[in-house]
Amino acid sequence: IEAAQRSGALITARLAAEAGREVGAVPGSVLNPRAAGCHRLIREGVALIERPEDMLELLAPALRQQLPGLQSRLATPTEQASPADLPDRWANDPDYQSLWQALDHNPSGMDSLITRCGLTAPEVSSMLLAMELAGIVVCVHGRYCRTP
Repeated sequence: IEAAQRSGALITARLAAEAGREVGAVPGSVLNPRAAGCHRLIREGVALIERPEDMLELLAPALRQQLPGLQSRLATPTEQASPADLPDRWANDPDYQSLWQALDHNPSGMDSLITRCGLTAPEVSSMLLAMELAGIVVCVHGRYCRTP
């Protein structure tokens, strides 16, 4: 988008072109020295990008070529990990079940867990401690998640 006569953006553009990638440049003011590199690229034949649609037109052939492979990969079922079960000692406790459902593998803050499971802060705090001691929950930077 912006490149001076000597800039890392020009190196990236050169390497992309050498790798067979499409390269485009957005022109800038002729008074702006940080646009001189883009102007040079345009003079050398890279695509002139003035609107988002210009970029889409530039990438459309490559996207069309990639589409069948992407569609087949998306249609292929992925292997699903079996969901971890709550230990037997808490399996019949609705509060623990609710908290377990609120937890996943992405760390969540205490406030979020309280909102999701509808329990009080002291209840959630003590339950999380018990689950952490049992090794099924970990605390990462003050946020909780199921043990990977």
